[in-house]
Amino acid sequence: MPELPEVETVVRGLRPHLEGATLARVEVRRPDLRQPFPNRFAARLTGRRVVSLSRRAKYIVGTLDDGVQLLAHLGMSGRMVLHRGPPPERGKHDHVVFITGAGAHIVFSDPRRFGLMTLIEPGAAADHPLLRDLGPEPLGNAFDGALLAARLKGKQTPIKAALLDQRVVAGLGNIYVCEALYQAGISPRRLARTVGPVRAERLAVAIRAVLNAAIAAGGSSLRDYVGSSGELGYFQHSFSVYDREGQPCPSCDCDRAVIRIVQSGRSTFYCPRRQR
Repeated sequence: MPELPEVETVVRGLRPHLEGATLARVEVRRPDLRQPFPNRFAARLTGRRVVSLSRRAKYIVGTLDDGVQLLAHLGMSGRMVLHRGPPPERGKHDHVVFITGAGAHIVFSDPRRFGLMTLIEPGAAADHPLLRDLGPEPLGNAFDGALLAARLKGKQTPIKAALLDQRVVAGLGNIYVCEALYQAGISPRRLARTVGPVRAERLAVAIRAVLNAAIAAGGSSLRDYVGSSGELGYFQHSFSVYDREGQPCPSCDCDRAVIRIVQSGRSTFYCPRRQR
């Protein structure tokens, strides 16, 4: 599933072509994805100008000139790819197409159909069921060790599970939590409530660093993810521990190498010597 860096990469790639653009035509080629499209979805978007394009957690948010917001999630296999020039041939899994007045085609394709698109009425985003319980943005100005420590206080779950809880921190997923915990030297088995101010500051710095490095690399392409121009991300070539079971730890001379465990049904990769 695309995580924060992949979604941010898509938003940054689409922003120059969507912000300020008018949606001349919107094609919806099936009645639903993970959930049904809202009534008159295409009609309500057609003719509207996109005022801004942003990201909240793992969601793409497009604000229109009438105050309505388009909320999109890529799901497991979704892609939003920009095409300029001749209209692209429609593929089997191309479910939504946004065509701007300048002739750009933004095609949303999703073979597994776990993605979603919906509309939020003006002023209703803060109370929307998909957004209202999200935690702070890890790249936001307010995110630091003190805030993270406060979000983790009293939590009895392992730190890995706590960081994957979107109510604690928004947008983090399995790959980048593994990498951030490694950089911070914190075991994924450690209970979240034991991550005090010093460790929390180290972890907040590591989270920011990992996310920014991944965004700079265009995200990670492991299965389906591509950026807005169809290019692959390449942060997967910089993984320290994720998907590196049995390989040497890149930062110490440990005698056990990277190990894999399963937590809450998800694979966790870490170095038991470096991470405590």
